[in-house]
Amino acid sequence: MAVTQIDIDEDALERAMALSKVKTKKETVNLALRFYAEQQERAARISRHFERAREWGAVEDAERLHQAEKHSR
Repeated sequence: MAVTQIDIDEDALERAMALSKVKTKKETVNLALRFYAEQQERAARISRHFERAREWGAVEDAERLHQAEKHSR
């Protein structure tokens, strides 16, 4: 683990500590970094799956079905 000195938004840090119920600033920052990285990785996986579905024609099929259901009401 690296030691890094940075300026941190104290208000945001306090809010994150209260919401996460962790006890130290270090834990809070590490938790936030892991959370952010996991969200970005999840978004990338979803995007890849969506692109595959588009390649297979599943997205267009779903759009056609949606439009048909919408017009049948």
